[in-house]
Amino acid sequence: MMSAQNDEVRKNAYARLKEGVNLIRAGRYDEAIKALEEANRLLPNDPDIMLTLGGALILARKWNRAERFLQQAVKTHPENARMWLNLAAAILGRLELATRDRQDRAIEAYKQALRIDPVAPSAHYNIGLIHAERQDWDQAIQWFQEAVRANPADEDARWRLEQAKKAKEASSES
Repeated sequence: MMSAQNDEVRKNAYARLKEGVNLIRAGRYDEAIKALEEANRLLPNDPDIMLTLGGALILARKWNRAERFLQQAVKTHPENARMWLNLAAAILGRLELATRDRQDRAIEAYKQALRIDPVAPSAHYNIGLIHAERQDWDQAIQWFQEAVRANPADEDARWRLEQAKKAKEASSES
């Protein structure tokens, strides 16, 4: 009896997860969040639901709420690199508006993702972006080089690397 009840809860939670994913794809983030919060209520420690809910909060630009939720998620799943990537994105918010403290905390979360998965998608690249925003060209170049090594097909990382090199050269000439 208990197993059938658990199966029903799981089935309902994954139906809400699927609904949330479809709403995200449609750009209906607030509705997606509601569906995903219901899924999370049904299965509170499910990593797929947690990742998707955290992602929906980020897409909806609910940075502080996303950060609080994902702080709990990484405590539950400390070895999930994707959870750390989402946490870093939530902490950072919009790069051009992020304080130095938020940038530093985001870098630490990206580095934690890299400790778990040395080629964690976009981690090197995003750290490079933070350093480029700070005009710390040596660090930006280093991280964009790592991004290209992690994903040789990343044309944007290659472009950013070249831009950082040009900016460093221009700053040393002045």
